[in-house]
Amino acid sequence: MSAKKFESGDSFEQPITVEGRQSRLELSAESVVIHKSGIEFRSPTPFNPWTEMTVALQSPRNDGRIQCSGVVIACSGSKHTGYHVSLVFTGMSKQAQSRLHLMAHSALGAG
Repeated sequence: MSAKKFESGDSFEQPITVEGRQSRLELSAESVVIHKSGIEFRSPTPFNPWTEMTVALQSPRNDGRIQCSGVVIACSGSKHTGYHVSLVFTGMSKQAQSRLHLMAHSALGAG
């Protein structure tokens, strides 16, 4: 995961959907940090490393929806405090990368 943070989650108004084979989470924007190569989020349930997930992001400015795949690379925490999950995007198309880049910059006011 890149150290450069693209987005603090509060710029996305729509819930962010993270879906795996056995679970589906609708995450509030405040619980997600978006990086250029993945996301980090808080979860009430743990995820095993290498779990494949689908992520759906919606721009607050209606720049479109991005749906991409990713893999959990880390999950730490406990059932009492919740879990911090790091997911890296895999196989993103150039178009999806461009949209994510535009979403992040427009939400920050740089675009």
